[in-house]
Amino acid sequence: MFCDNENNSVGEIFKLLIAEDSRVYRRLLEGTFAKQRYCPLFAENGREAIQLFAHHQPDLVITDWIMPDLTGLELCRRMRTEFQSSYVYIIILTSNTDKREISAGLAAGADDYLTKPFAPEELRARVEVGFRVISFHRQIEAKTRLLEQLALTDALTGLPNRRAIETWGIKETAGAVRHSFPLSVAMADLDHFKRLNDNFGHESGDTVLKAFAQILKDNCRSSDMCGRIGGEEFLLALSHVELKGALVAVEHIRESLANRIFTFGNHDVVTTASFGIATSGEGLPGFSQLIAHADKALYSAKQSGRNRIVAAPGIDRPVS
Repeated sequence: MFCDNENNSVGEIFKLLIAEDSRVYRRLLEGTFAKQRYCPLFAENGREAIQLFAHHQPDLVITDWIMPDLTGLELCRRMRTEFQSSYVYIIILTSNTDKREISAGLAAGADDYLTKPFAPEELRARVEVGFRVISFHRQIEAKTRLLEQLALTDALTGLPNRRAIETWGIKETAGAVRHSFPLSVAMADLDHFKRLNDNFGHESGDTVLKAFAQILKDNCRSSDMCGRIGGEEFLLALSHVELKGALVAVEHIRESLANRIFTFGNHDVVTTASFGIATSGEGLPGFSQLIAHADKALYSAKQSGRNRIVAAPGIDRPVS
């Protein structure tokens, strides 16, 4: 493998795999792609090409049709069936001009072909076409990832939304059942939030929502999940944490918000939240059931005075 760093310093860098058993053609291809904006890798046979492909995941492959171990067609089929996570553009080099054989190569997964002997400038042009296609695929994949992320993110707070929480919860609950570890879920609701909006406006309410979201983020480990359910309701799921540990973690969050002073105009405002916690026992319920238990405990916290933590089924931690 070699790269011309000077020529690769600007623009996209593409990885190119060349599978060719002929030493003469390998040297010709090496000269064809010298000082280009890609990094060529060379394989002397099909099996080596598969190994290089698996390790480097190139963007474009140029393969000879006839090789001693795997034909170009077999190589195409294996790349298309065994490596489906990302798109690769494949060009077959062949001395065969039979249209039926060429059609078979395209059907096996090749995107383009070129007959030997070939003009180096034509091959470079076809490779540039391939890289334009790859660049387009990269853009599409990036936009798809962005859309997927947006679909799972609450626009105001940047926290995961209900859909993301449910997806995470299903997987985490399955893991908790399989490996017998506890899972705690805390539901949180900002106290008197409607009154805050009515008195100071929705922009002030948004400020409080974002501040509370940041408190949750700051107290959420990489193995945990925190998100916004909707409105002024939030969720914190603590993996591998029993009730005692969950109470300590949630108490810290409750205190962090209660000690925060917001200034809206000439008014200093203190906002609190109520919490309900449910923790899985030996008979682990589903994630939706854990949420339901935590939500019921949250309702109890609201009814008994707010700004407190209630753990299902009935462990109360009031704040004096």
